Amino acid sequence: MSREPLVLGIETSCDETGIGIVRGRSLLSNTIASSMDEHARYGGVVPEVAARAHLEALQPTIEAALAEAEVELADIDAVAVTSGPGLAGALMVGVGAAKALAVSLGTPLYAVNHLVGHIAADVLTGDEVEYPTVALLVSGGHTSLLLVRDLVSDVELLGETMDDAAGEAFDKIARILGLPYPGGPEIDRAAASGDPNAIRFPRGMSRASDMAEHRYDFSFSGLKTAVARWVEQREAAGEDVSVPDVAASFREAVVDVLVTKALDACARHDVPRLLLGGGVIANRRLREVALERAAAAGVSVRIPPLSLCTDNGAMIAALASELIMSGRPASTLEFGADSTLPVTEIQVAAAV
Repeated sequence: MSREPLVLGIETSCDETGIGIVRGRSLLSNTIASSMDEHARYGGVVPEVAARAHLEALQPTIEAALAEAEVELADIDAVAVTSGPGLAGALMVGVGAAKALAVSLGTPLYAVNHLVGHIAADVLTGDEVEYPTVALLVSGGHTSLLLVRDLVSDVELLGETMDDAAGEAFDKIARILGLPYPGGPEIDRAAASGDPNAIRFPRGMSRASDMAEHRYDFSFSGLKTAVARWVEQREAAGEDVSVPDVAASFREAVVDVLVTKALDACARHDVPRLLLGGGVIANRRLREVALERAAAAGVSVRIPPLSLCTDNGAMIAALASELIMSGRPASTLEFGADSTLPVTEIQVAAAV
């Protein structure tokens, strides 16, 4: 295989069919087909709908990615796929397609971790990535705080969500406020004209009693309940509910917890670097507060382009490319979809 492998990555962990093609650390294509509109009527992702949408989108999305990258399938050096975590049915579609493609092309196959893929997206920015780094991954289904000592061999889980992920919380609060799905962008828009200090909503897992066992874990279910009760009480009393103020105050509570825990991890592990990833990073207030507070703490912040923060195949291809260039063997065909794959398992079923 060439020193800079040409890798095709397949990502189908949720509602977006992502196909990416990279050469070494150079991005050639990042093509995404989203089924979000199909889920909007249900107010959230429906696993069966997502899996069927992946089946329908895979072939045309692969063809579009190849055209954008100006390469042929025969040129591909390796195929990479998300093995987990994610929705089981959605993952199965991608895993099956990747196995068929790798066998038909006679190329190595790399089964990799979706969450570590979000970290790998940063290598496609063209800047040298320094390790160790603390990584805060915030998406619709995951909120994780990681210590990355080495991208291909040493990723430690510091903490994760105990209930709702941040993205799920945004969707649920949007529904309470009568805003459309997906909730993240809608909350962001509504909050733009609101007062983030209007209502002091709780900061989950942040009390002194939580610090010993759950210092880096997250919980947003209590916050969700607090917002729902606040709105219900005001409506029951016949009072007006300021959607912008509720949205801004809710968003501020989420951002405060995320940034505080991330910077605490940087300080306690003596790592002056923070990487942000996942679709919720598109939230402008989160980026703004993270950059402001990190600068005050002497911590540098890296944020990949937003097109590489959401679920995408390019990050999966990038992670496989790093594995290849570090001399890691390909995966065998014995792996399957693993909806609860731990983040410490960077590559699945690697050949001995």
